[in-house]
Amino acid sequence: MTMVSQPPIGSVAESTALDFSPRHIRFAGHVWQHWPVLLLATMLSLLYLPVLLGLIRQWSTDANYSHGFFVPLLTGYLIWRKRRDLAVAPVHPSPAGTVCVLLSVGLLFLGTLGAELFLQRISLWLMIVGLLLYFLGWPKLRLMLFPIAFLLFMIPLPAIIYNEIVFPLQLLTSRFATSCLQVANIVPVTREGNLLVLPNSTLEVAEACSGIRSLISLLAFALGYSYLVEPSLLIRGAVALATIPVAMLSNAARLIITALLVYYVNPRAAEGMAHSTSSYILVTIAAILILMVHAALVWMRRNLRPGTAS
Repeated sequence: MTMVSQPPIGSVAESTALDFSPRHIRFAGHVWQHWPVLLLATMLSLLYLPVLLGLIRQWSTDANYSHGFFVPLLTGYLIWRKRRDLAVAPVHPSPAGTVCVLLSVGLLFLGTLGAELFLQRISLWLMIVGLLLYFLGWPKLRLMLFPIAFLLFMIPLPAIIYNEIVFPLQLLTSRFATSCLQVANIVPVTREGNLLVLPNSTLEVAEACSGIRSLISLLAFALGYSYLVEPSLLIRGAVALATIPVAMLSNAARLIITALLVYYVNPRAAEGMAHSTSSYILVTIAAILILMVHAALVWMRRNLRPGTAS
């Protein structure tokens, strides 16, 4: 006959009973106190989940907006840098946030009804603004103004605006590259619209080579970088404006290099890995040029002030 040991009295009850210690009660009360916020966050997550998935899908497949993955990360970092100012800023919930929320829901409905992705995505951004305004108010939103506005870079341009920008850039890039090649007299070339006609091949300045891709990415880079390191609004604006000629020159340079390779090396040099590699290299060079522009502007501010000794 074997003896079955009995567990100590109260051990089973203690292991299965709910913990009603003061610490757990305070935590549960804190969570229950904020249940409207949790419910609202859950509802908005479900409402905008298709919009977020669509954005991530386009960032993954469209090279023009591959920088979209980094925009929310940089926005979070910029807000985190202001955490001390945000902690002391007063909380003044504003009813204007309700207007933004209602407007964003209306835009989401219209965008879904008309299959207009841009309206749906702008609705997401406006919803963020509305909720911050409603719960925190203007003082805190003002401190986060640039980071929240920077989020717009994650939203692709609407097709009607994108097409209006791309074609003129294609013509301008092809015209500039052709002029450079003709002046240098190193490659016999003629231009027909956005086509560069060489003796052994014809190069088309496609949308990807128009400069729109590097322009959007460089503009996001220039604004984020200058906001982090430069206090002067004037220099920030100058650095942002410098992205336009830098992007155009970098894409014209890529087109010139491609024409040289096609004419002197191989007509297939305009395709495949070589073309993609040159694109990444020139975008990197363009980013370095942006940094050099900022350094030059800082040098001018330091050395060319009235009364500064030369």
